Amino acid sequence: MQSRVDEAVEFYKSGKGFNCAQAVFSTYCEDYGLDKESALKLSCALGGGVGKLGQICGAVSGACLVIGLKYGKFLEDDMDSKDKTYELVHEFGRKFTEKNKTLNCSELLQIDLKNGDKDAVKQRTQEVCPRMVRDATEILESLL
Repeated sequence: MQSRVDEAVEFYKSGKGFNCAQAVFSTYCEDYGLDKESALKLSCALGGGVGKLGQICGAVSGACLVIGLKYGKFLEDDMDSKDKTYELVHEFGRKFTEKNKTLNCSELLQIDLKNGDKDAVKQRTQEVCPRMVRDATEILESLL
């Protein structure tokens, strides 16, 4: 049986043009009641540190979406769910930062995704992003 970690990394590396957030989020979405098409659409804008802005790593954003999908608050008076979600996101962020020194996409890639040379960006994302998807999914597995 294929692990979730391998599934997410292989999806990212599939050559189908899906980003790191999509790879992480879509790997888990159906477990928590969301169809894959909706998950791919919802997480599309998060790749490249949110639309290639180089902010929070898309793999991190995708993992946070999974945590929210599983534990998130949807009832008005359910503060326990909100607290649990934030607690897990904080723990995720701590572990990811411990491993990679930052949550920031531009710092992880050390390249300007929006304005950089397209070939250099492609090469750099192929080198770094599968590892970020792996790290995010491994951490997520330990928290779910």
